[in-house]
Amino acid sequence: MLEISTRKVAQIILMARELGRAEGELRAFIDQLAEEEQVSLVALMWVGRGSFSAEEWEEAVRTAEAEATTPTADYLIGTPHMSDHLENGLDELGISVVDDEDDLVRGG
Repeated sequence: MLEISTRKVAQIILMARELGRAEGELRAFIDQLAEEEQVSLVALMWVGRGSFSAEEWEEAVRTAEAEATTPTADYLIGTPHMSDHLENGLDELGISVVDDEDDLVRGG
């Protein structure tokens, strides 16, 4: 389903929570992701904010691919509550990143 690892999503969520000091790092991280990972990230955020349901995942991915006109980092960083939307999207898809987040916070 997801074309991006939960560990990478967890890293993005943690950096987005610290956007004031980590924006450059977050932007660089997103920019280096493969196109499929970026598309999956946008679709995940859309599911989390309610634009698509979990059952509409494939449609969300197709739409993210078709509508990708702005650099992904610019789009995501410009979206209010991005980290919350990503977490909600994971929840909607039944995916937990708690272990990944805890590991990253501990420096693993």
